[in-house]
Amino acid sequence: MSYPEKHIALFCNPTPDNEKALHIAGIIIRMLEARNIRHTSFKTSWPQDLDHFTEAWIIGGDGTLNWFINQYQDLHIPLSIFAGGSGNDFHWMLYGEIEVEHQVEKILQAVPRRVDAGTCNGRLFTNGVGIGFDGAIVKDLLGRKKMTGKATYLLSILKNIVGYSEKNCTIQFADETIVQDCFMISVANTRRYGGSFYVAPNASCNDALLDVNIIGSISPLNRIRYLPVIEKGEHLDLAFNKYKQTDHVLIHCLVPLHAHIDGEYIYETVFEIGILPKRFSFLY
Repeated sequence: MSYPEKHIALFCNPTPDNEKALHIAGIIIRMLEARNIRHTSFKTSWPQDLDHFTEAWIIGGDGTLNWFINQYQDLHIPLSIFAGGSGNDFHWMLYGEIEVEHQVEKILQAVPRRVDAGTCNGRLFTNGVGIGFDGAIVKDLLGRKKMTGKATYLLSILKNIVGYSEKNCTIQFADETIVQDCFMISVANTRRYGGSFYVAPNASCNDALLDVNIIGSISPLNRIRYLPVIEKGEHLDLAFNKYKQTDHVLIHCLVPLHAHIDGEYIYETVFEIGILPKRFSFLY
């Protein structure tokens, strides 16, 4: 089959330790060359605009995808994400467990579909925002070499699960204001993040809603007890958790809170979070 109209931009995770992404890029490039599909790869630096491309394929994890959508916020060409990072939750949501070769074949035949994006303090995200304990975990991982999958995340959880203390937060929805001590607040666009933790098992990336889970005060013993429950996404009805779907939420605290946006660390007192329906187009 011929694809004369295509010019695909390939984006690799630009960090120095991106061997996994570079290996995947090599497989993709060989497949595109075999089909005479025009492509240009960007492995160390990215261009200012993508005006001359018909598609963009990103090779990296959730963090790489987050960098991409924030650098090209107004992009309208179809995208694809390949699992080339330590956390690949958005890839899993679109493609499941799939070999690189099969994914290339799939997206070459796919029709673009729209997905929602979230926005937090002006920064876009695909998976979600984690505030409190979740953010402290990401803070702990800064500068460390990441291991594949959820191993890194689990090690940081074990370190922080006893020592983190709840912070008093005000969470404002259109129809309700909640003021309470919070161990963790997750605002999710998709079902999972953190290397397969199902923080929002009912979430969908195309329902124009965010899934908010507010975990209140919880003892260190119960934190350990219920961690596997949260990992499986079976926590929505637990007494210490409040679950709500919304298109906008404002969270603030008198002291700065550790947080992350798609795994990228931030430290703020105010988080204004909303949904951007059908913001990006993906081939899947």
